[in-house]
Formats: sequence, structure tokens, C-alpha cells
Amino acid sequence: MKLLRILTAITIAFMAVWCFAPYAWGFCGFYVSKADAKLYNKSSQIIIARDGDRSILTMANDYQGDVKDFAIVIPVPVLLIQEQVKVGDAKVIERLDAFSAPRLVEYFDEDPCSIRDRFSDGVFLNGRTQSRGYAKKDSNAFGVTVEAKFTVGEYDIAILSAKESDGLANWLNRNGYKIPRGANQLLQPYIRQNMKFFVAKVNLGEFAKTGSQLLRPLQIAYSSPKFMLPIRLGMINATGEQDMIVYVLSPQGQAEITNYRTINIPSDAEVPLFVKNEFGDFYKSMFQTAYNREGRNIAFLEYAWDMASCDPCSAEPLNLEELKKAGVFWIKPDAFPSVFISRLHVRYSRDKFPEDLIFQETSNRQFFQGRYILRHPFKGDMKCEAGKVYQNSLPARFEQESQTLAKLTSWNIRDIRRKVNEAQNQSEPFWRNIWN
Repeated sequence: MKLLRILTAITIAFMAVWCFAPYAWGFCGFYVSKADAKLYNKSSQIIIARDGDRSILTMANDYQGDVKDFAIVIPVPVLLIQEQVKVGDAKVIERLDAFSAPRLVEYFDEDPCSIRDRFSDGVFLNGRTQSRGYAKKDSNAFGVTVEAKFTVGEYDIAILSAKESDGLANWLNRNGYKIPRGANQLLQPYIRQNMKFFVAKVNLGEFAKTGSQLLRPLQIAYSSPKFMLPIRLGMINATGEQDMIVYVLSPQGQAEITNYRTINIPSDAEVPLFVKNEFGDFYKSMFQTAYNREGRNIAFLEYAWDMASCDPCSAEPLNLEELKKAGVFWIKPDAFPSVFISRLHVRYSRDKFPEDLIFQETSNRQFFQGRYILRHPFKGDMKCEAGKVYQNSLPARFEQESQTLAKLTSWNIRDIRRKVNEAQNQSEPFWRNIWN
């Protein structure tokens, strides 16, 4: 019912817009569906709001299990104090996901017998409490120093420095952090870089006060020339490949990963109409095919856009209050901030990603979106010559859409053709003969 209300609202809004078609059989369209982060079972979502050397990082994990067993260990480039850590709002991550998710759009061919030469602007844009809590530095036999300890929301947090990985792993285990086998090897490179360790586990008493069933995301703010994301440590618990979606917010332009290739996800492809009912399966298969084809140690750009607008809009751009919650700190009084979003999708495993992710901001403000197109053929009477030409062109178009889908997804072309034929042979809706 909720989906029906959304589609109805989109349809009403669409009907209020006048469309112009520059070519015969041109079409106007609207957003239909999106491929959001919920498609993936083993995934995490990260927001990085970055300007110069300053960053606010928001982390949301798809942790499943008893919250008393939850613990995270995150290498950070600087020593953090309590004022630099807070609990974030999960809804803002959902909003960014909805705004930037790869999308399916739907177009309807016009009557080829009534089309005249017209011009189009071509674009529809929607404008738009505790004290510091330092712990006494506590060097011990494990070579670990507790630089700070404090509670934020439902999390008990410690900031550690360490001299060697065995000692750090032993300290974590002794203090109730269940560190899996193999941690020593992955901890060592961070210790060599003199990085600190942000460790958190759930304070059950504080968590009970929230009345929530889910852990909220954590946010940390810091200044460092290192624009990186430590993914290697998260692979300790991995049983296979994991998906990570990173939303980089910048006042400049697109963000990219420098130590692995960043490429655009395949986009702007016309696919058969039946994909409307299978969009989740389509996108997962398409992503896997692109991932296999490109060598696996890459990042895919799924969306890049100025957040003041969208075309087509799968969700409204974030408002000023939501941008603040997402970590946008370069806000000035009486001025809406320049915020460019880059949505990067990484599927990683220990053998394919031997290094952490290193990012850079760029001045490239070119727009891009993962976008897949459905084109409904015109179904009315077509007695003109242009109508005959149009009807004769449809079989080749359907075959091209089928071939495109097979190439994108590695699905069997015969199965695709069968579904296309079944869709074409469906009986006309009972109201069409009086409503057309």
C-alpha cells in the first residue's frame, strides 16, 4: 500500500509537467524503482563528509546478532577525544541511499501518427552528556596505552595506541573484545603507521534506555591529510565477499579511489519491460557481471550529482538539517552549502583488496547516475505511414533490448526472449478500448 501511494504521487506529479519530444517517437519519463543498499546481505554503509583535511565519518554496519556481542575496532589517523565522537541518525543514511541509488525509469512512446517537430529543454530538476572523560595513560605489559575512555550514547569507547600487534590483540581479548584469529597480521600495518585504535562495544544499560532494537551509527570528526578508509581489519570476520557503499560529500566535485580503479557502473541501457518486476535481481546480476568482467579489484561509481537537484528524482535532495546530520560542516549562515555526492560501491575480499581505500577529492562536477530504461511501445491505432514504420521497427528494438540485458547480466538469451514474448502476448487491459 505504501508503494502504491508513492507511485500514485509520482504519477500525479508527472502529469502536471508538460513534455516536449525533439524526435519522432520521443518520450518523457519518470522514476520507477531503485536498487538500494538493502539488496545486499553482507554490507556496510559509510558517509564521509570531507573538505580539505577535515572529515566527519559516519559508520553503519549490518550487524546481526545479540548486541552484547557487538564490538568494533577501527584504525584512525589521529587521537580522538570525546567531543569528536557522537551517535548519528540512521535515517540520514537511508535518505542518502534513496537519493543516490541506481534507478529504473519508465517512458511511454507517443502516437507516431500525431507527433510533430517539437523542441525540448530535456531536463526536469527539483531545486530544491558526559565530561571529557580522559583515562589516565595506562601502559601495561601488552604494550598498549589507553589514551581515553568514555561513553557516547549506547557505546563504551576506548582510544588505544599500541607498540605491537600481539599485545594489542591480547589486550582486546582480555578486555572483552572478541578478536578472531588472524587479527595480529592485519593490525600490524596500522601500528607501523602509528595509527590509533577506536574500539567500541555496547553499554547494555544505555542501550536499554534508547528503546531501540537496532544500534545507531557512530560518527567521528577529525583532521588529517590521510583521506582513507581502513577496510582490511573488517575482513577478519568475513566469510566471503562483502559490499561497502561509501557516500562521499564534498564542496568540490567527484571523489575517487586512487589506489584502485574507479569506473562508472554500466548505465543508460534500455532493457525489456519485464525487468520492472525483477529490478532487484537484475541489478544484482548486472553488478556481479560487471564486477567479474572488470577484474574485481575496482570501485564502481553508481551516482555523482550536485545535491541541489536530481533528474530523475528517486528521492528529494536532503534539506539543510539532514545535511548537517550527514556531517556537512562547511555550512555558512544564510547560504545553502555546495554539496556534491559521490556514491562508490566496492565489493571486496581479502585476496582482491590487499590495501585500504585511499580517496581524493577532484574538481570534476560531471553528473552521472546508474540508470536503466523501460520504453513502453504505443498501443493505439496507427493507420498513418509513420505508424507502419514504427510498428515494423519494434521487433528489432525488442531484440536489441534482449541482447543488451543478456550482455549486462549474463542471463540466458533464450529465457529473456521467452519473457519478452510472454509480456508482448499478454491480453490488453479491459479498460483500454474505452480509455484510449
